[in-house]
Amino acid sequence: MLAQRQIALVKAALFVLSLLPFARLVLFAFSDRLGANPIEFITRNTGDWTLYFLCLTLTVTPLRRVTGWNWLVRLRRMLGLFAFFYASLHFTTFLWFDHFFDIEEMLKDVVKRPFITVGFTAFLLLVPLALTSTNAVIRRLGGKRWQALHRIVYLIAALGILHFWWMKAGKNDFAEPILFGCIVAMLLALRLYWNVLQPRLQRRRTEPTPT
Repeated sequence: MLAQRQIALVKAALFVLSLLPFARLVLFAFSDRLGANPIEFITRNTGDWTLYFLCLTLTVTPLRRVTGWNWLVRLRRMLGLFAFFYASLHFTTFLWFDHFFDIEEMLKDVVKRPFITVGFTAFLLLVPLALTSTNAVIRRLGGKRWQALHRIVYLIAALGILHFWWMKAGKNDFAEPILFGCIVAMLLALRLYWNVLQPRLQRRRTEPTPT
């Protein structure tokens, strides 16, 4: 078990590492290294990192259960908030560069194009998770209600992958969406096994055998 000081150092290191993709974007923007299509570069990069952080967030609990490293749960909130941070950058890029903050035109585009509808829905679902990430809100909601709300992260991840799949459809390049889908499916399967199937099997073992 790590000491409090060690956990604080791990969290500080994770915070700095999580900001590196954003720092890279800023550096590339100021050094004119975003390529021939800067908007596409920023959109793709922020979208990719949103999915990376969603997958990392979902990995925390299975990794904690397998390794017994309970301190890992202290990192989950930060990873989830960074997923929201990069999703916000992804959405802001769409709102700013594609629609110049014209909300009405943006909403028309959301309704018109299904892959944007899916991505926009995933982003909206992320908002309440970010807003309920503080200790005060967790206490107010209560553990069970908070956990029930935050289980929608699996739906958010699925919608994000579908959004990514549709974006890749034009290039007929599905390797990355399939990889993300397999990771999320495996993590969901582990959760269902531990939370649903395993308790049922244990109850069956402890039930008296009818005579």
